[in-house]
Amino acid sequence: MKKLLIAALVAGSFGSVALPAAADVVIRTAPPPPRDERIPAARHGYVWAPGHWEWRHGRYVWTNGKWLRQRHGYAYRAPTWVERDGHWVMERGGWRRGDRDGDGVPNRFDDHPNNPRRD
Repeated sequence: MKKLLIAALVAGSFGSVALPAAADVVIRTAPPPPRDERIPAARHGYVWAPGHWEWRHGRYVWTNGKWLRQRHGYAYRAPTWVERDGHWVMERGGWRRGDRDGDGVPNRFDDHPNNPRRD
């Protein structure tokens, strides 16, 4: 029984270490200001994901912006750092449902979310 309990504890500790990407990143030091990026010319069917600071190996590292293939019905939200109770928390970016007309504006902020004549 002791061996089973020890094995379960060891497996549980490895499980928490194996998934660091799913955990929130909380830092005491504010990120540096965003860098100025030259945004390339627009590409049809793509969305620009701006560069941002990430926390890697105990320091901030800049990740350059890039073009992402547009996903119909989704809006892209860039990662951001938010201050909470004296700590900095990275809110992961990604695709969010809710852009039915594909204009890049989430439906909750769009005055005409189903506009078939969008620009």
